[in-house]
Amino acid sequence: MSMIPKRGTVYVVDDDEAVRDSLQWLLEGNDYRVRSYESAEAFLSRYDTREVACLVADIRMVGMSGMELQDKLIERRSPLPIVFITGHGDVPMAVESMKKGALDFIQKPFQEASLLSIIEKLLDKARGSFAEHQKAANRDALMSKLTTREAQVLERIVAGRLNKQIADDLGISIKTVEAHRANIMEKLNANTVADLLKIALGPTATVAA
Repeated sequence: MSMIPKRGTVYVVDDDEAVRDSLQWLLEGNDYRVRSYESAEAFLSRYDTREVACLVADIRMVGMSGMELQDKLIERRSPLPIVFITGHGDVPMAVESMKKGALDFIQKPFQEASLLSIIEKLLDKARGSFAEHQKAANRDALMSKLTTREAQVLERIVAGRLNKQIADDLGISIKTVEAHRANIMEKLNANTVADLLKIALGPTATVAA
């Protein structure tokens, strides 16, 4: 087994202090960084979206439930992978949570080895998800630098329109289109039209050589 400390954080959200303490003891003893919260509300108020992490949460809690917490994270487009801790009667609820994107659930009382295996799977997923999330955030930051007119020109470049067609579409001169195009390339750090398309279309873009 590697002696290198594992990267990534495990958020533990449970309204039962004994459960929080036992999970923290188990996870920290296996080189995970742990942040514990007594409620979903407390977690949401302090959650750092920039951190590579996963979430272990009780599905049934006082106040906001685990399912409601999951809905809030979906609204925020959070890439945080989730495993729910469930009681015997909560399996249908846990199955519903997986349909919404939770990666797994584990029933109480659970085997330590099973939970640790799930945590490692979640953090592997998190590393990929957070990388994609960061790329999207970087892309959004670049795109926000464009003026409304530059965004209109870019939209037409992506659609394959020529400078003359873009000028006609927008009622501006070809020279103005060329100026906007140069500004767009500079603001988006693009050297070629292929670079521009990759940035504008996001990580799913495939540009022919």
